Amino acid sequence: MKINRKILGGVAVLSAATLVLAACTSDPEGEETSESPTAEATTGSAAGPNDDTILISVGEDEWAGYNNMTPDTYSTYNSVVNDRVRETFTYFDEESAIQINEEFGNVELISEDPMVVEYTIAEDAVWSDGTPITYDDALLTWAAQKFADGENEDGTPVQLFNHVGGLDYGERVPAGPQGEPGGKTFTVEYTNPFPDYLLTTVIDLPAHVAAEQSGVSLEDMAAAIAAEDIEALRPVAEFWNTGWLSPVPGELPDPSIALSSGPYTYGSWEAGQSITLVPNENWWGTPPATGNLTFRFAAADTHVQALQNGDLNVIEPQATVDTLSQLEAIGDAVTVGTYDTLIWEHLDINFKEGAALAESQELREAFAMCVPRQLIVDNLIAPMNPEAGIMNAREVFPFQENYEEIVSASYDGRYDEVDIEGAAAKIAEAGVTEPVQVRIGYNTPNPRRTDIVALIKDSCDQAGFEIVDNGNADFFGVDLTAGDFDVALYAWSGSGQIASGQNIYASDGAQNVTGYVNEDVDAAWDALTSTLDPEVQKEQTIIIEGLLWDTLFGIPLFAHPGVAAWDSTIQGVVPTPSQSGIVWNAEEWVR
Repeated sequence: MKINRKILGGVAVLSAATLVLAACTSDPEGEETSESPTAEATTGSAAGPNDDTILISVGEDEWAGYNNMTPDTYSTYNSVVNDRVRETFTYFDEESAIQINEEFGNVELISEDPMVVEYTIAEDAVWSDGTPITYDDALLTWAAQKFADGENEDGTPVQLFNHVGGLDYGERVPAGPQGEPGGKTFTVEYTNPFPDYLLTTVIDLPAHVAAEQSGVSLEDMAAAIAAEDIEALRPVAEFWNTGWLSPVPGELPDPSIALSSGPYTYGSWEAGQSITLVPNENWWGTPPATGNLTFRFAAADTHVQALQNGDLNVIEPQATVDTLSQLEAIGDAVTVGTYDTLIWEHLDINFKEGAALAESQELREAFAMCVPRQLIVDNLIAPMNPEAGIMNAREVFPFQENYEEIVSASYDGRYDEVDIEGAAAKIAEAGVTEPVQVRIGYNTPNPRRTDIVALIKDSCDQAGFEIVDNGNADFFGVDLTAGDFDVALYAWSGSGQIASGQNIYASDGAQNVTGYVNEDVDAAWDALTSTLDPEVQKEQTIIIEGLLWDTLFGIPLFAHPGVAAWDSTIQGVVPTPSQSGIVWNAEEWVR
């Protein structure tokens, strides 16, 4: 439970909503202004088809499985569901500030040199089968990011556990969590200071299930982890990698292995339609305010009509001018929220062999010179947010206070305006005489991204490129991971972390899907992620941003505006900029 225990106790559901709804004010010119997530409040009486079920959609993507920590299942869409059944030590509040989740336990920095963090799990914290949540669960979470099983041909380690975070946590904490088997308190010692320690997920999946399903005892599994016995851990890793997945859509994993540590657990799953969460009977914290949460897999362009019809009660559609106009036209029956988000759109250039721009700095510069970033913002974003501008950084957002300082020190504005003649000259300098075909890949259907590609084609084809709209429904699942694109168009959901970008931009980053390699960027990330000093972090961020611009890792476009809407009979819905999205406190929603 988020708001109830941190803000106003039992009356916080109504009060928190009121605070956000009252955040909008009008200036003398009649323009809406706000310093925090905003919502325009209306009241009405429309009710959904079932007062004990709230129907939600954040997109059409199918739920991908209980273990959402593999490269194939790690996504914001999957997390919005799984985060309701999985508690952690911290969470982001409505302003994206980090809060301690006191119902789960406590986190305390007990030493800075060496850096030691102490975790205390709530005494009554149990998995949904009644098994206590303990130190053993933290040990498995660490092991899943620690062990390599040989090397690839290029010398990089082969992960034993197919964890999307790679081996980063294991490298930062080489000795692993220290505690007693079955204990509720443990410590984690970092090799170097780590600024994002509060956001490190130290307990994720139930260790006793992994042991049982692998045919070993919990004690033997812990011993194998301590001894770094790869052979003994191989069956555990095999289950971790596959046993918690759902290869057949619509078939939930056995409830005896897909355990909950949160207020909800899995109820039913209708392939291609929805997944429903029901209250966890063994949840020790504040009971959820609504009986069931049903997440419907609905395309963004259907959300508004579904909300109006009562087929959905809460939506977080893609923010477009048409969507906002349609929502406002519904009237008092729905409440509309507009707010800043930590989500940003970008074009990432493929550096892998054979990609159109991989081998030529001149061609990359030419492409950057012809991408009409300002026109994209003017046509697609500014009508919803007149203050919107092009985004010129990756690690800070335009609405954050240090944005201007970091951008002014790392980027000279060279790609702010379209320069067709300059782009054509760069193409000639690269020795290319035929039009350069550039395939821009993105996940479809996505009307706004289709419009972005069309605007880029109109501009860049004039310079000597042949832009190809290569969007398809399998882009994330197939093309992106296979490197079958020249430029990728998609968004990262910011997490508020200081160090998360290392996983994307570092040469060996687990989320570096473009094959970008730069030793200077690697060194700057190493420096940034091993200090608690904000000034040093800022200095290294400036270096990283400058290098990414100079080498053109990719091109940032804009920060996403946020739009959400909900049935006005539902109280407690509070927009947040964080990647948790509108459902961050869904267990507190109530009609």
